[in-house]
Amino acid sequence: MVPDPNLDSRVLTLALARMVDAVANSFLVVVLPLYIGRIVALPGYVGGVVAVGPVSFRLTEALLIGVVLSLFGFLNSLGQPFTGRLSDRTGKRKIYLLFGLALVAVGSLGFLVLADYVSVLALRALQGIGAAFTVPMTVALVNEYSAEGERGGNFGLFNTFRLLGFGTGPVVAGVVVEFGPYDLRGVVISGFDAAFLIAVVAAAVSFVLVTALIGDPDETTAQAGEDLSVRVWNRDGSGLDSVFALALTTVVMAMSFAIFAPLANTINQRLGQGDLIFSLQFGAAVLANVLFQLPVGRLSDRFGRRPFLIGGFVLLLPATLFQGFVASSLAMGVLRFVQGASVAAVFAPSLALAGELADEGQSGSTLSLLTMGFGLGIAFGTLLSGVLVGFGFAVPFVVATGGGAVGLVLVYTQVREPTANPPLTPAATD
Repeated sequence: MVPDPNLDSRVLTLALARMVDAVANSFLVVVLPLYIGRIVALPGYVGGVVAVGPVSFRLTEALLIGVVLSLFGFLNSLGQPFTGRLSDRTGKRKIYLLFGLALVAVGSLGFLVLADYVSVLALRALQGIGAAFTVPMTVALVNEYSAEGERGGNFGLFNTFRLLGFGTGPVVAGVVVEFGPYDLRGVVISGFDAAFLIAVVAAAVSFVLVTALIGDPDETTAQAGEDLSVRVWNRDGSGLDSVFALALTTVVMAMSFAIFAPLANTINQRLGQGDLIFSLQFGAAVLANVLFQLPVGRLSDRFGRRPFLIGGFVLLLPATLFQGFVASSLAMGVLRFVQGASVAAVFAPSLALAGELADEGQSGSTLSLLTMGFGLGIAFGTLLSGVLVGFGFAVPFVVATGGGAVGLVLVYTQVREPTANPPLTPAATD
């Protein structure tokens, strides 16, 4: 593949930094459940029953693990509009990005010395706050570094590297934990400690890359926005604001993607397959995302965003629905690949379009609506999947398809492009 001569090296640096950061965070998604189950001192009330009004439930180890994992997602997602707004108001990106990376690194370092449940909960919360700083700043910088006609390709590149980090992190983490402990010149390090150290190093590498190669665009400070309120309706009252509509569609898209993972045992039993086949099916969606983000982003620069947004949702609906009814492992793998391709067709053009619609100096708060929507969709999809499957195996997929249909209607009726994309210059097509 010939390198793109128009590729901004700063965008590539941000993509690499985000990839390394994604490795660090996805590492912990795999490691923390094992760490809590084997090492962490759990509270004495584990196993007890808690009543909240007429509803009672048992405090199990699995529930406490779920709280740790979901806390990160909710703090990360819900914090992004506030950090994005803070960045826009001050006209600064880099300092907040470095602050977030530092929090992620400190949290990973803390796991090396603190091994009680409350401390683990606090450290994961700290990392969630850190991620709430890193995500809006990186997407805002990608947007501000992007020239006209290049946003889709730049966001496609950025998402490709992020997904590579997210996809490889769990695999490496499992290997690191499995083959521990390690003897480093007489110093014995457990598999868990080795994984936490790798997460620290990954965050530190991102910190160094950003420190050395990234700066705030000059116009960011000069155009720091004053009116940073979230706009729900168009100024002319004709319907939803396009960015707000994109945020809603991102929620339902992410939910459709997220319902699969919590059903691992149920899917394996239904299809008569093992964990390896399930992991391949899960990875098929990630692989499709990686393969299609960049080309779809570049094509949306040439042909516009809406055709890919609409086409992505049209593809998402059957790919999600049929997962609830297939009877073979191969069919499930094919549907997951198609679903991953549909998500790629939606997400990169959505970010590019939101960047184009953002007022000057408001990239952070505007784009954070979409990144928050993606995080909330993943969190809610994971939680709802486990509840809905109790009503029947197909129910989570049917409900997610219904959400996708709402997303398609929103894209078709509420999302508008500001102007036709300008034709690419000869240099941009080489």
